[in-house]
Amino acid sequence: MILQSRFAPHFSTGRLCYGKRLDPALGRPVLSTPPVISVIDDDASVRAATNNLLRSHGYTVHTFASAEEFLRSAHLNDTSCVIADVQMPVMSGPDLLALMRAQSYRAPFIFITAFPDESVRARALKAGAIGFLAKPFAGPTLIKCLDTALQERRGGADT
Repeated sequence: MILQSRFAPHFSTGRLCYGKRLDPALGRPVLSTPPVISVIDDDASVRAATNNLLRSHGYTVHTFASAEEFLRSAHLNDTSCVIADVQMPVMSGPDLLALMRAQSYRAPFIFITAFPDESVRARALKAGAIGFLAKPFAGPTLIKCLDTALQERRGGADT
């Protein structure tokens, strides 16, 4: 995603999120089993909307109200990509990323936030986040970032 002004009405800040689409009919890479996407956000409406968007694109989705709930879940090891809010009570999205990397979990992260901040964005991207999207974000923008994240996870990103 291209960094844009705080005054812009929508989405993207951060690293470019685009990639080769392997199946034009689906608009995303072809995989033998649907990727498992874990969505972590303390806002129930964001979880529901993101869940609906991702399921409509064929992904398996698990939603969590907190980083702690995700860490206690049975889905930690089968998660293909994490989409997490930056600001959550107790443990933030960037703190979750740091903890998971320290424990050798390599699932890619995409951060979403209602409060885009350049220093947080820079830290998140430096820590290995694939994208950093400002809420409200456009569905196709998230799907494009997700495609890129999944391609990079497989080691085959062509940008």
